[in-house]
Amino acid sequence: MAKGPVIVITGTPGTGKSTHAQLLVEEAALPLRHINVGEWVKEKELYEEFDQEWESYTVDEDRLLDELEPIIAEGGVILDWHTCEMFPERWPDLVVVLRCDHSTIWDRLEKRGYSLKKIQENNEAEIMEVVLEEARSSYPAEIVVELKSENTEDLEANVARIAEWITNWKRNQEEK
Repeated sequence: MAKGPVIVITGTPGTGKSTHAQLLVEEAALPLRHINVGEWVKEKELYEEFDQEWESYTVDEDRLLDELEPIIAEGGVILDWHTCEMFPERWPDLVVVLRCDHSTIWDRLEKRGYSLKKIQENNEAEIMEVVLEEARSSYPAEIVVELKSENTEDLEANVARIAEWITNWKRNQEEK
């Protein structure tokens, strides 16, 4: 039996994925490991190259999945990344797609020092619901949850809701 669920928190950059994941690690009823996949890729050099035009790494997906597989098998993991479709359907117990008004995302990414091109690309992706559609087409509908993430109240409500889901997951595992 897995020691905890596998949760994917995804969304356009600037929606609060890492903040949600960090708070869940602190508040969940089970010990959880937070993996910021973008940082993991850089630390473990799981990329093919750095794309200067888009200011991002071209991820070696096979190597990334090979590195994550044994960790996922143990369970108790929150994967935090701006995409989710490459994770095998069997991995997540819950996929949380964080959504945010595009003007708020614009401001957040500007504060991070993103280039105008990168801000525009991410803004457009949020407007077009790219990440949400990706999640819906990759996983069963019953495990995909869309949550608004625009302010502190949303953050607190989302973390409480996911923490409650984790408690229920744990209860269900114990009953099996």
